[in-house]
Amino acid sequence: MLKVYHYPKCSTCRKAIKWLNERGHELQLVDIVEQPPSEKELEEIIETSELDIQKFFNTSGQVYRQMSLKDKLPSMTKEEKITLLASDGKLIKRPIVVGDKQVTVGFKEITFEQVW
Repeated sequence: MLKVYHYPKCSTCRKAIKWLNERGHELQLVDIVEQPPSEKELEEIIETSELDIQKFFNTSGQVYRQMSLKDKLPSMTKEEKITLLASDGKLIKRPIVVGDKQVTVGFKEITFEQVW
């Protein structure tokens, strides 16, 4: 089963879920705004993904811009970034798809074909 952190109103999330469903994946859907991942969950997801933590920020989101995070993130520690991400699901790039040993952030069909 894949855990999908998504935002129901996000068209990219809907496309990703549709893509996964069409390929027969069993999904556990988690509304990223109503139930953002905890700091511990984020730590595990980031570690599993082997991606830079910056990839987990929704840089085109309104909250990101309002908080001027483009300027603030470079001087923040990893722990501070994780705490910030866990504080507001809208700060997190979506969808995040979590499997046993893989994680994808966002939806690119070519990446999904390679991973899922």
